[in-house]
Amino acid sequence: MAKARVLIADDNKEYTQMISKELENTFEVVGIAENGIEAIEMIKYSKPDVILLDIIMPELDGYGVLSNIDYSMYEKRPKIIVISQLVGDAFIMKAMDYGASYYMLKPVKTEILIDRIKELTEDSRQSRKVNKGMDEKIANIFLSVGIPAHIKGYQFLREAIKMAIDDPDIINSITKRLYPSIAKIYDTSASKVERAIRHAIEVAWNRGKIENINSIFGIKVYSSNDKPTNGEFIALVADKMLIEGA
Repeated sequence: MAKARVLIADDNKEYTQMISKELENTFEVVGIAENGIEAIEMIKYSKPDVILLDIIMPELDGYGVLSNIDYSMYEKRPKIIVISQLVGDAFIMKAMDYGASYYMLKPVKTEILIDRIKELTEDSRQSRKVNKGMDEKIANIFLSVGIPAHIKGYQFLREAIKMAIDDPDIINSITKRLYPSIAKIYDTSASKVERAIRHAIEVAWNRGKIENINSIFGIKVYSSNDKPTNGEFIALVADKMLIEGA
């Protein structure tokens, strides 16, 4: 099987050399662009399967690159992973609106990045039964209920919801299977995963967006004094996604 073709667009030469070297054993790195204009030209002639894209670049920023990719020359559109130091819901949602599949904050662990590239390029039935718009849908829910993207629990909670969609029974083994599985992906402990997810839910409730939460799920599920457990919240979002055809 041919290796997935990866293009890196980032003006940090030290970073691009490092990430290129770490990826080349698993993927074919077809080019490294140091600015947005160069990235667009490289995309045209190298036709990568995956583009690793920084937002802040000379000549043209990452959003400009995203808006100028000519998808008509592709039989299968390239997948975009934004890797940036920019933190905030607005940056993430704008990248998703422009077609990014993932938004990852620097520094990114190489093994996690490799997993994400594989997930985007391998047959989804073999890797994960997550459709193209899954991350965007989850991001929209998190934004509506008030879970900020920069906290650790955001990433853990998103991973937990995906796992619950793939395997609904995992909710019944949340401490024995779900937390440890996420911990392995992010090289941390199950207890830290549990605490970070709990904190993310607490942040949403403290922001007082209970009406938004109830509106998303279509019924009055919770009040300001009635906060769900981690498992209840994960199951509720996963069930909603499954009902909507995830």
